[in-house]
Amino acid sequence: MSIYIALLRGINVGKAKRIAMADLRTLLEGLGHTGVATLLNSGNVVFKAGKGTPKKIAADISAAIATQLGIEVPVIVVPAKDLALIAEDNPFANTAADPSRLLIAFVPDTSALSAVSAIAPLVVAPEQFHVGTHAAYLHCARGILDSKAGEALVGKAGKAATTRNWGTVQKLLALVEKADA
Repeated sequence: MSIYIALLRGINVGKAKRIAMADLRTLLEGLGHTGVATLLNSGNVVFKAGKGTPKKIAADISAAIATQLGIEVPVIVVPAKDLALIAEDNPFANTAADPSRLLIAFVPDTSALSAVSAIAPLVVAPEQFHVGTHAAYLHCARGILDSKAGEALVGKAGKAATTRNWGTVQKLLALVEKADA
């Protein structure tokens, strides 16, 4: 069985699209996944799956959420090996003083990175932006709320993506390591 990370976009923000993590764990277990563990309350799930592509697994999870919980939610599934590559490729990992100001944009497939790259003109120094092989990275040195690029990345320009801050990615890596033990 392979380890995957499911990243749900836009849940538990405000009053809309509320999903209890216990319900999410039960839903994934009902789909036949094992070792299901959630992180935080924002739709981060580490689990093991026997077969299927990340895109198919994501579609199955999204469909189950719609059917069982009545909520339409985009889901991106990342194999654990790809999460490790995304972390290794982070050009700002050692220079961003505050991990909550460093956003990683995860996409369903690499072709969606071109849409995310559209935020580049909005990046204003000291912000930094990089489109990598598997993800995009935005360091909002003054904070995400004060960044037009950050606002665009978590908004319409980043619609094909879902973002997590660097601190959350590091916690997901630790959860993957625990699942692999």
